[in-house]
Amino acid sequence: MTNIIHRNLRQSPPVAVSASGMIVRDQRCNSYIDASGGAAVSSLGHGHPDILEAMHRQIDINAYAHTAFFTTEVAEELAARLVAGAPEGLTEAYFVSGGSEAMETAMKLARQYFVESGEPQRTKFIARRQSYHGNTLGALAVGGNEWRRRQFAPLLIDVPRVAPCYEYRDRMEGQTQADYTASLLRELEAKIVETGPENVIGFCAEPVVGATGGAIPPTRGYFQGVRALCDKYGVLFIADEVMCGMGRTGTMYSISQDGVAPDIITIGKGLGAGYQPIGGVLAQGRLVDRLRQGSGMFQHGHTYIGHPVAAAAALAVQKVIERDGLLAQVRTRGETFMGMLRNAFGRHPHVGDIRGRGLLLALELVEDRETKQPFAPERKLHAAVKACAMANGLMVYPMGGTIDGQNGDHILLAPPFIASDADLSEIVSRLVESVDGALRQSSPR
Repeated sequence: MTNIIHRNLRQSPPVAVSASGMIVRDQRCNSYIDASGGAAVSSLGHGHPDILEAMHRQIDINAYAHTAFFTTEVAEELAARLVAGAPEGLTEAYFVSGGSEAMETAMKLARQYFVESGEPQRTKFIARRQSYHGNTLGALAVGGNEWRRRQFAPLLIDVPRVAPCYEYRDRMEGQTQADYTASLLRELEAKIVETGPENVIGFCAEPVVGATGGAIPPTRGYFQGVRALCDKYGVLFIADEVMCGMGRTGTMYSISQDGVAPDIITIGKGLGAGYQPIGGVLAQGRLVDRLRQGSGMFQHGHTYIGHPVAAAAALAVQKVIERDGLLAQVRTRGETFMGMLRNAFGRHPHVGDIRGRGLLLALELVEDRETKQPFAPERKLHAAVKACAMANGLMVYPMGGTIDGQNGDHILLAPPFIASDADLSEIVSRLVESVDGALRQSSPR
């Protein structure tokens, strides 16, 4: 019996009783390799002594200070560290309690910037289909995860959409990558013009698509083209790095690999590595200066923003990543992991694509490799994979609706940065067993 409203209302999940390194244990003494970091959160694994010590120290000093009255040294230090390594011009930071809050904050900051710039008619965001930007109403409206949006659609603001940068599915036979990229940028420009550039606040996109599409990286030059279009029409570029940022793809900010600087970046998940709930927004200095010189305030806030214990955890995470050279390790381990997955699944009859960056990788499952035909949605293959993986002591992050919100299945993998080659090999071994087991169990009778 439970009094918690669990995600699945027909069954209660196992009770996690302990976690250390890459292993989570439940009340029945089962252990699970955390190959997804929960939801790409636990970048340093579980129970890291440096993070726990920093949290204890901060609790002893000051466990809470409301930001309407105070700032704290630990939040100031975290902000300074994050902007020091950010793309050019991102000099301002704002801390919240998670990724959805970060997107809400970004949207409100962008809107207020234009209001105080004398352009209150700008009310539209443009986003991509098959994207995900959070579960609160504003973030859900911008996101393109149709399954999550469907029943709440009447409550959501209208958001014009363009195609995702989804090369595996959408680049036509005989079309070069450059031509495919150019077609996406033409579509975006047409959508801006159709909406009216004077009405558009910003374009929102994940540098590497996370849970909705499964670690889909951009094509070469795509985000450089996005940046150029945003500059041309005076539109803000908001990069959602809640899942793909904070080192997950091998650089602290994933968009750095695309050679552009957004106007706003949202961060979360790996920022605090799961040790405390925390997210954040980084913004170009000119945006905040507009507010500073105008109303003098950002009309936004929550009770737990800038929480000192959360900031202490996040700051300790950043220090460990730097001290232990974990960004370089993500890059090398990511290459190793990709190689292992290709060796194990490269000729698998039901794995159509293996993709991603760094330690954010995914398999897309298909019924037919040649035609890329997905499995029938009613098979719920992604759910079967998760169940088989849990039975095999493996945590992965599968999802359905990969292609259009209904069709398609993928498996997202996001192991902690501390994973060894042996850990990755064991993950792949258990994943092979889990995928094959799910295919047998979910096959039509």
